[in-house]
Amino acid sequence: MANYTAKDIKELRERTGAGMLDVKKALDEADGDQQKAMEIIRVKGLKGVTKREGRTTAEGIVVGRVEGGKGYLVEVNSETDFVAKSDPFIAFGEKVMDAAVAGDVADLDALLAAEVDGKKVSDLVTETGALLGEKVVVRRIARVEGNNVELYLHRTSKDLPAQVGVLLAVDGENVTEAAHDVAVHIAAMSPSFLSREEVDAETVANEQRVAEETAKAEGKPEKIIPKIVEGRMNGFYKESVLVDQDFAKDSKVSVGEFLSGAGATATGFARFRVGA
Repeated sequence: MANYTAKDIKELRERTGAGMLDVKKALDEADGDQQKAMEIIRVKGLKGVTKREGRTTAEGIVVGRVEGGKGYLVEVNSETDFVAKSDPFIAFGEKVMDAAVAGDVADLDALLAAEVDGKKVSDLVTETGALLGEKVVVRRIARVEGNNVELYLHRTSKDLPAQVGVLLAVDGENVTEAAHDVAVHIAAMSPSFLSREEVDAETVANEQRVAEETAKAEGKPEKIIPKIVEGRMNGFYKESVLVDQDFAKDSKVSVGEFLSGAGATATGFARFRVGA
């Protein structure tokens, strides 16, 4: 019988994120040697890369960082929440963020091609998946620039790292507290656009068409349909546009009004939620 304990199994699981059965098999094969067992897990993981390609990666974490007036958000995914909260996976997310910041990266292709510690991020993805025995994915990246960039990371479960991340850029003096409050609002209310001007023409046209067809289907008089469409479009903006939304901490004012009162103007934002 291999010379290892339940504590050894627990430690190796925490170090690799591998499943209980895989860890025990590796320790058996390595006669209890932790380093050899880690190598066995890694090698077997590499052999299974192609088998993992079609798997779903619905779990994961959001990593964020702000440096020099630029904020970065990266979402990295795994198959299970067990791996998502493991130290190796969290370290992997930080390495990906290191590459994003060092290369001032703004798009996914550039991030995967970027290097960290002499390795391309795409190679790091393969190696991490091999070590953990799961499909691992770098899903997306966002970069936000501004005079003041606020980062907010939110845990949806106390047992997991952050799964919601927000970057918010604002102009103004002494606006850190206001920016934080709005970043928290964004995390909770999930706006799609910063302002009405940022809503693309296709989306506007589609919303207007749906509003008009709905009014007609409800039998509304033709002469009042334009007013109904206008009202429903205002409702759409209030739901989807950040500065038009009711402020979460004080619904008597909009986010735009709150920022204005604090001497701040929002200039950009990004929001990631794992899997969304």
